[in-house]
Amino acid sequence: MSRRTVLAARTADDRPDTTEIRALAESAGHEVVAEHTQTRAADATFNLGRGKVEQVAESVRDHDAGYVVVDNELTPSQFFAWTDRLPDGVEVRDRFRLVLDIFEARASTRRATLQVELARLQHELHRRREVQSHDDEYNWFPTHDPEGEWIREVKLRIDRVQNRLKELPEEGDGNRERRHDAGFDFVALAGYTNAGKSTLLHRLADELSLEDLGAGPNDLAETATVEDRLFETLDTTTRRCTVDGRRLLVSDTVGFIRDLPHDLVEAFRSTLVEAREADVVVLVVDASKPVDALCERVTTVLDEVGDGPVVPAFNKADCVDEDELRRKSAVLPDDLGEPVPISATEGTGLKDLQTRVLAELPATTETFELPQGDDTMGFVAWCHDHGTVEAVEYGEHVRLQLRARPTVVEQAHARAATLTEGTTDTAGSSSDSSA
Repeated sequence: MSRRTVLAARTADDRPDTTEIRALAESAGHEVVAEHTQTRAADATFNLGRGKVEQVAESVRDHDAGYVVVDNELTPSQFFAWTDRLPDGVEVRDRFRLVLDIFEARASTRRATLQVELARLQHELHRRREVQSHDDEYNWFPTHDPEGEWIREVKLRIDRVQNRLKELPEEGDGNRERRHDAGFDFVALAGYTNAGKSTLLHRLADELSLEDLGAGPNDLAETATVEDRLFETLDTTTRRCTVDGRRLLVSDTVGFIRDLPHDLVEAFRSTLVEAREADVVVLVVDASKPVDALCERVTTVLDEVGDGPVVPAFNKADCVDEDELRRKSAVLPDDLGEPVPISATEGTGLKDLQTRVLAELPATTETFELPQGDDTMGFVAWCHDHGTVEAVEYGEHVRLQLRARPTVVEQAHARAATLTEGTTDTAGSSSDSSA
């Protein structure tokens, strides 16, 4: 079937913005050949008005399209109504089914595949219950039994998928604590799809630079491909990053979209574990978006990332002037603090962002004074590997100031205690921040 597609979108007020639904359709492999928008209250029969549906049908015939994508969620009866108005063989996708198509295509692991299947079945259960509730009106449902076979069959399949998911090992299970003990801090990049999270990760990572991707300062083709293809991966991507001696694991979490279907949010909630359990979340915001859209996106992400420290980053700041940045900064929640303006593509503002992240990480500063010797030199090397050595002085004794995670500082005390007699003497300690 032709992938030529006609878009249709409706909002109750203002003109619908089709930028995102067009990008979603193209990510799913559709060629958008026409679009129709409408500002009005929802129509019970079609969602859009009857006259607009006729215009869409005419566009389908004129462009020999094989699909219609509706940027709204359609009820079962509305699907039937649309199908009756369109030429034979034309398929209808509402927003949920379009996003689900993308998730199905991107699922590359057993967990992601099962999560997509779970979302599909949960949505199907809602649909079947809705159809059954209107059975007297439509005569679609085979039985009036509230928990008939039609319903029980889907619930049984949901139980099976949920059990399979429970049997899978927890993501990061056993690794997170070991990595913390090894001196790693966790930083999660969260935000809407296309906000620039993937490009920012490439900029920050130690072992994966833009140059490694074959992209020079003015040639970001590789990273642009990742950024422009919505939901490139449903699995968290994690890279190592070293900032002022502090070792970080930075994760690019699955992106959000406007009105992300509830069933998909629930099914993929485990993919947000990196954000909810991170030491710091960098909230990546597209600074070029209108104020209303920006506020909505910030609120949506904050609702999902937990209660830990959040550093807002205004990406694409090079696309707006300073006055606009100030206006948009003023609408953010007060407790977020001032957003850091950056440009992931240009590489500007990254030092300021790293400084803000470091300031939010849990850390303790401790000073050790130890005698000269090979064991002490080994201790110095270990401190460099597991935290930030802010100062080290060599003389009759070695005086070292270590800033690191509290658990790492505790390990440092234990290691110092195993050195030769007198090495446990510390010249003082202070706590800068704590988790």
